[in-house]
Amino acid sequence: MRRGLARSCVLLLLLAPSAAVAHHGVAALGAAGLEGPGSPLETSTSLTLPRGSILTYFKFDHARWERYTIRRDEESIYSSFWMFGVGYGIRSWLSAYAFLPYHQKTVEGGSSNSSGFADMSLNAVLGLKYDDGLRLVPENQSLDDLEDWHFSLYLGMTLPTGDPNTRTRTNEIDPGMSLGFGKPAFGVGLTATKLFRERFTYIAETAYLYFQDYKYDDGNRTQFGAEFRLNQALTYRLLTVPRWKFRLDAQLEADYLRLGRDKSNGSGEPATGGQILYLLPGFRAYWRNTSLGLGVKLPTWTKLNEDSEQQGGEGKEDYRLICTLSLLF
Repeated sequence: MRRGLARSCVLLLLLAPSAAVAHHGVAALGAAGLEGPGSPLETSTSLTLPRGSILTYFKFDHARWERYTIRRDEESIYSSFWMFGVGYGIRSWLSAYAFLPYHQKTVEGGSSNSSGFADMSLNAVLGLKYDDGLRLVPENQSLDDLEDWHFSLYLGMTLPTGDPNTRTRTNEIDPGMSLGFGKPAFGVGLTATKLFRERFTYIAETAYLYFQDYKYDDGNRTQFGAEFRLNQALTYRLLTVPRWKFRLDAQLEADYLRLGRDKSNGSGEPATGGQILYLLPGFRAYWRNTSLGLGVKLPTWTKLNEDSEQQGGEGKEDYRLICTLSLLF
């Protein structure tokens, strides 16, 4: 009876991409349902899209940067990142996604403001579950099945569709303010998801992102430092109203980010790289085929390579406001 009920209920699957900060903007992936595991805002969960379904996704990430002085001395004020995406369920165990980010970066005085579409990214997600052995996610899953451990492997790459040679108002190229990497960047990640006692969901994710060396139009070369992420999240289903097909979750995420040092013309670039631990409390509401998520991401612990010089980079936010909207068809 419970298996039949689960088959008949409409699952609301949604993406949980994490648009990385500063010059980065590659998405990670995840999913959740009206009944079953919860989905955080940044950490990627393990469920795949239903076969033949299409998901549309929007994310807004607004970072307000800590400033060291009150005078107008070209410090970064804020950066806003929009992410537009679409996903398709190829099989019950295989989903594909495409994302197009739009970046806006603003500094005091306005000499280095930049805005525009950045590099598109493509991702594929392989879904697995553990039930007397590791196997591909089946076509239909009951509520009991959703309580099993689920895992995913995702692979992704960016396409050089954004302009890496964006020039400031002083006609200089600043790679940190550019809209593209110039060459594809490559990412890989693993996730694990477990539903406990019907309301609690634990999610873990580890990911690695590699950037290539690129020669800009001014003759200089830059290679952004690789990113390593280790994220964990706990969600709790606060409220479910089946007749309205409504669900409300609370969540708390701990996102660890280790940034490698950028390289300029083959040498390490000062004031780059380090380690950051973010905490992200938030909420996610589901209604029919729509989901809305909202949270505030805070740098709670940092160990940056040149802390006093890294204004406007990861770990130097006052806060980040995260908002997501997704619809499944």
